[in-house]
Order: sequence, then C-alpha cells, then structure tokens
Amino acid sequence: MKTWTGLGAGLGLAGALTVGGWAAPPAGPVRTTMEELHRYGGVPPGWRFAVPAGDPRAGREVFAKLECYRCHAVRGEQFGEGALVGGGPGPELSGMGTLHPAEYLAESILNPNAVIVAGPGYTGPDGRSTMPDYRDAVMVGELLDLVAYLASLGAGPGAPAAAAAREQVAGGYRVRLDSRTPGDRGLEHVMVFVADLRTGEPVPYLPVSARIHAAKGAAQRVRLVPMVGAEGFHYGADLALPATTTRITVSIGATGMRVMPSAGGRFASVGDLSFDWKADGHGHHGH
Repeated sequence: MKTWTGLGAGLGLAGALTVGGWAAPPAGPVRTTMEELHRYGGVPPGWRFAVPAGDPRAGREVFAKLECYRCHAVRGEQFGEGALVGGGPGPELSGMGTLHPAEYLAESILNPNAVIVAGPGYTGPDGRSTMPDYRDAVMVGELLDLVAYLASLGAGPGAPAAAAAREQVAGGYRVRLDSRTPGDRGLEHVMVFVADLRTGEPVPYLPVSARIHAAKGAAQRVRLVPMVGAEGFHYGADLALPATTTRITVSIGATGMRVMPSAGGRFASVGDLSFDWKADGHGHHGH
C-alpha cells in the first residue's frame, strides 16, 4: 500500500472539476416501473449512480491503514511516524471534499486511469496514471468510508479554493451557469445549460436571457441564443462582463415547441434564477 503515489493523479485536481458544481444525489428512492425502465434503456429517466453514505471516521482509519499519508499530506491531521506534513509524491488532499463529488473520488480509487492528468506526479513514463487502483485491496464498506472521509475534507488555510456552485433546480429543470474565454478579444462566452430534470436531456426552444448585475450601473440584459459547442447544447452569448460583476440573473420562459399531454405540464416558464458571480478578474471557473 506504500505505492499509492497519487490519489490526485486519479482525481485530476488541476482540471477535472465539473464547472458550476455537480448534481446532488436524489434525496430519496427513485420509484419506477419495469415498463419505464425498458423504455429508457434499462434505467429510470435522469438516473445516475450515487455513492452511498459512509462513515468519515472509519474512512480515516482506512486512510491510515493503507498508509496514504506517506504520499499525501492532509492539513491539520496527524497520522504518526512517516506522515507527510508538507509536499510529497502525491498532492495534498486538504479541501478535497469541496473540489470533487463522491462518485469521482470513488472512481479515482478503483479506476484511476479513467481520468489521467498530464504532468509530473500524475502521469508515469508509460502515459498512464501513477496511481494504482485499489479494487482488490479494499472492501466495499471500506471504500465507502474512505470516500466519505475524503469528501469531509473541507478547505483549510492554503487549500485550493472550490468554485462557487452555479447550478439550480427549478420548474422541472436543472439549470447550470458557466463561462469560457473563447479567444483574446476580452470577452466571456456565457453559457446556460438547461436539462429536463426527469430525463437529463437538454431542453431546446426556450426563451432564455440573462441580466448582468455589477457593483455600479444598471443591470445589462442580454438574450442568450441556442447553440452547440464543445460543452454541448446550451444558450449563450459573448459578453464583455464588467470586472465588478456580482450576480447574473437567468430568465427562462415557457418552451415554444409543442408539448404532448403525456408531459404533464412540464416545460412551463421558470422565471428568474439568481447566480452569484465572484468578480475575480475573470468571472469564471474551470481553467
């Protein structure tokens, strides 16, 4: 177990954060019928795997048993002789819980080559992750506890800062706000992703607009148009966001396409959704 040379190599601390936050697992059981399962390819509409809850205290014991501390420092933790208090072969794990969802943490332990981060300490000479997988080394319960421990690691002093959550659920939609810098024109490509909460599919034919609120001056209203990019289908516009932007309000109206009776009143107007926007000189995350 002393060969654990990079949990972060599987985690991809440098660039694998899902922009705008990640969807929370369902609060309760999903109820469906066998007919519906077959209709949607064997899973309920909008289904995704969620890691069951574990015990963080027991997970800390698993972390110590595997001697993960020989490669990874955790700020404020004491694991005994040989434990790192600073830099090591693997990245520091402080703040891990604010940077990645539990499912991503679990995958990085069981299948670290699913996501490979380029760079020293992450990738070996063979181009694969330096992190070995632990599918044969931990029991299921230990894995859940270890993931719970990592997910419990909040951002302490000096830990990487987490992106602000820019995802909301409203009116049967999951709405995510994001942005990119498309070139050297000094513009932000603001994107709004609207997915059907039931199926997870993107919803077209919606009137979507945004109001840009800055510390000074009146709010600027912009119509967002449907488009497709590397990130997928979204509503977007290239904007010169003020450096003092503090908030973006997204307005979503009722769909302009025909809605079948089986949709049961879905795809109606949502109204306004407000997203905080940190004026950090770029106004975006994920770079």
